[in-house]
Amino acid sequence: MELRTRALQTLCLTDPAQKVASAQLLHAQAATLSIAKDDFQPFGDPPGRPARPVLVERVVKPHRSPFTPDGLATLLHTVAHIEFNAINLALDAAWRFDGMPDAFYLDWVRVAAEEAHHFSLLRAHLQSLEGPGTPPVRWDYGDFPAHDGLWTVCAATAVDVVARMALVPRTLEARGLDATPLIQAKLRRVATPQALRAVEILEIILTDEVGHVAIGNHWYRWLCQRDGLDPVAYYRVLAQRYDAPTPKPPFNTQARLQAGFTDEELAILLA
Repeated sequence: MELRTRALQTLCLTDPAQKVASAQLLHAQAATLSIAKDDFQPFGDPPGRPARPVLVERVVKPHRSPFTPDGLATLLHTVAHIEFNAINLALDAAWRFDGMPDAFYLDWVRVAAEEAHHFSLLRAHLQSLEGPGTPPVRWDYGDFPAHDGLWTVCAATAVDVVARMALVPRTLEARGLDATPLIQAKLRRVATPQALRAVEILEIILTDEVGHVAIGNHWYRWLCQRDGLDPVAYYRVLAQRYDAPTPKPPFNTQARLQAGFTDEELAILLA
């Protein structure tokens, strides 16, 4: 079967475990699949998602400290939801945009499989936690409300591959490079075995996300070169046009450099 068709089929799956398995199988078989370049029509519906979690524009919840079991569960659920969305974001890039080199589609299929792995690690850890009570409280993905901001940006850039590369991997996902070390530091202060296992999972995610942001940087610059655009100047145009969130310090400058941001781009962030 054709790779982009398989990516779309996986995107439309609603069961998280089935989506994870399908994304990983697609990556494993990607080298054997053909890649169509211009046979797709725009697909405006949202991706396949489970009935839970309930999606809201803004999550309003009482402060829960990760020093408590339910607070740690809330934190893990938040990150798991981001990673579940990231599977859909990568699959959407792999099927949606016509006329790109084969390497573009293969890159995003690989990203989808890695995001699926991240989600699986977080979900399994969330399921392993026990809260107070008899029997003890247990959690799973879907037990807490979650926001839909990542897919909102994905939908807004559905007809503009340059904007998608600029504003999803290089903006939204790059924020994770900055935020993850802060979360890890907080969890190290908690210092329970469950919190320290979360630190280990986040380290795996951070390492892979450097590569994912690098893929976004590569294809954004490739597109700018193809279209005769200045990457730095045009990013400002796109950020304003799509009302992209402004990155806020502290910045993980080492990870951003590893992910392909230039000294000029970092200087603008730090100004």
